[in-house]
Amino acid sequence: MSKNLAPKNHVFYRNQNWHYPKIERGQGVYLYGEDGTRYLDACSGSAVANIGHGNKEVAQYAKEQMEKVAFTHLSRWTVDSIEMCAEKICQWAPGDLNHVYFVSGGSEATETALKLARQYFIERDGQSSKWKVISKWNSFHGNTMGSLGMTGITGRKKIYDPILPQFPKIPQFYHYRNQWDCTTLEETSRKAAEALETEILRQGPETVMAFISEPVVGSAAPGVHPHKIYFEMVRDICDRYDILWIDDEVMAGFGRTGKKMAIEHYGDLVPDMICAAKGMSCGYTPFGTAIVSDKIFNTIMVEGSGSFHHGHTYAGNPLSAAIAWKVLEIVERENYVDNAAAMGDYLMEKLQSLRKYPLIGEIRGKGLMIGIEFVKDQLTKEPFDRSLQVSGLITKFCLARGIVPYPGTGSADGVRGDHMLLAPPLNITKEEVDELFTAFEGAIEEASNELFK
Repeated sequence: MSKNLAPKNHVFYRNQNWHYPKIERGQGVYLYGEDGTRYLDACSGSAVANIGHGNKEVAQYAKEQMEKVAFTHLSRWTVDSIEMCAEKICQWAPGDLNHVYFVSGGSEATETALKLARQYFIERDGQSSKWKVISKWNSFHGNTMGSLGMTGITGRKKIYDPILPQFPKIPQFYHYRNQWDCTTLEETSRKAAEALETEILRQGPETVMAFISEPVVGSAAPGVHPHKIYFEMVRDICDRYDILWIDDEVMAGFGRTGKKMAIEHYGDLVPDMICAAKGMSCGYTPFGTAIVSDKIFNTIMVEGSGSFHHGHTYAGNPLSAAIAWKVLEIVERENYVDNAAAMGDYLMEKLQSLRKYPLIGEIRGKGLMIGIEFVKDQLTKEPFDRSLQVSGLITKFCLARGIVPYPGTGSADGVRGDHMLLAPPLNITKEEVDELFTAFEGAIEEASNELFK
């Protein structure tokens, strides 16, 4: 039964059991409520507001673009802002990822990659039995039907299972809860990569068209990442069995992890596609993309039919493209990627002191994409009972102290398991990190006292 806590108005809010304080404005790393409360946005909304709130330079640039041209349909026209933004994005991407298909967000980006993979094999071979995408448990790839079919979080998809594509899943490179009793991250990463080859052979390589993975896990198990051997093996396996590798950087891309793209943490490997959104426009406009290799583009658009069977009204919106270009220009100019690396290291070091609290299971991540997992027992890693709503409890204590984290559940077994993502804007200062940490530790201490009294 709903608690009916949401405001009484005409908005269909996402959760009627939440009370939704009203935000009046944002500035820098802070949000300000109508009651005057100041919140440090410790998760950038959902790893979105990477350059902070209220950027006047972006606002002015958006105004100028809006006065020139706010909308054209990409099926008929091109605009300078679209071409400039695509060029900028390809400068950020590795290798031969030289082609950008714009959409409105992350779910549309992964859905686009799914369709591109299928059409690639059809165009290349005339007909193809390849249609499956192998993904992983403890993964989230979006909420459209195709992207939700690739998602490996049981709670987010269970009620839709009868109408979803049921793509095969393999274990995540989740060392803290690995199923092989591995003692090192490298060993876990090897086993997780071997699981990909095992599943390809089980399904039949002739039926598998793609493998999708985040380079650093986002909301499903925040901060989880592999040893570099994992993606080295993935690239080799995908090449060996004629399978496309889709790198989902919707949350991790564009500086969030302290690299331009998170896949750079693992060497000079080049995926076949990168899906991106969030930090590409930093919340100043809804925007996403599938960044595509020369191989895929040429097969479909040059040597093939020349037409991609997919599209959205706002795909390639010139206003959104202009805003994204300006955002990325600011990130480059202000060296925010380097700042994310430095402040991420600083915050990670400070967080280690929280291990003294009995509810802290693991602290992990890269750059300013840090996950904290909460457990009932540090030795056995037993999660808390769902009824305790531990992530919600800690969130309540954080908000009372003026910081906004990104809570989640289900990381232990798809149902149980509490965790939290800390992902503040990339332009956060050392003093603001100190403020974040002090408030967060206060919330952890209060939660620990309540849960272990």
